[in-house]
Amino acid sequence: MNLRRLVPLLFGCLAFFCAAAAPAAAESAPPRVILFLGDSLTAGYGLPDPDTQAYPALIRQKLDARAAADPTAPRWRVVNAGVSGDTTSGGLRRVDWVLRQPAAVLVLALGSNDGLRGLDPALVAGNLSAIAAKVRAKNPDARVLLVGQRMPPNMGDYAARFDAVFPALASERGWPFVPFLLEGVGGVRELNQADGIHPNEAGHARMAETVWAGLAPVLGITY
Repeated sequence: MNLRRLVPLLFGCLAFFCAAAAPAAAESAPPRVILFLGDSLTAGYGLPDPDTQAYPALIRQKLDARAAADPTAPRWRVVNAGVSGDTTSGGLRRVDWVLRQPAAVLVLALGSNDGLRGLDPALVAGNLSAIAAKVRAKNPDARVLLVGQRMPPNMGDYAARFDAVFPALASERGWPFVPFLLEGVGGVRELNQADGIHPNEAGHARMAETVWAGLAPVLGITY
């Protein structure tokens, strides 16, 4: 075969195989972990099917849809580590067990039970910082998204001191921040279960949008 004709043919074949291999390589890369560490609000307490209806599951569905539409997009695995009744101290005690696989992103949504028990806001701040430190010890490049919690105003001065912990900590640490997990949900009867505390399916859908607005930029997704 004429050498002048053979060289372009070889380059064309090489380009074809490289292009074909790129999506396969993206698909074969293991998904990175987004860890949601929270309490009953994250666990989906009282929902018929928390595995599909709690706000972390709804965010997982968003990410799965993006991956299905674009095979070259980064893949993410959502781990819902919400435990009903958990406090920041409880989260700190169990985070080593949760981190059996290092997380690339930590969505830190603890603190509401601390507040309802009137625990020292300084303890809350210290525990949240310690949790993030443990996550970054496993993966120094891990990103932390802090999700704020708020107390009812009838708790007086304590509510003000507690609420201030979250924006102050996010500013001090340089963490992306969602001001309030229950924004537009807390106190809205039709978005909560009969206890008036835990969101229903519609409430979790609203929470998913609230958290997604803060999480998407962390994942490099235009929102």
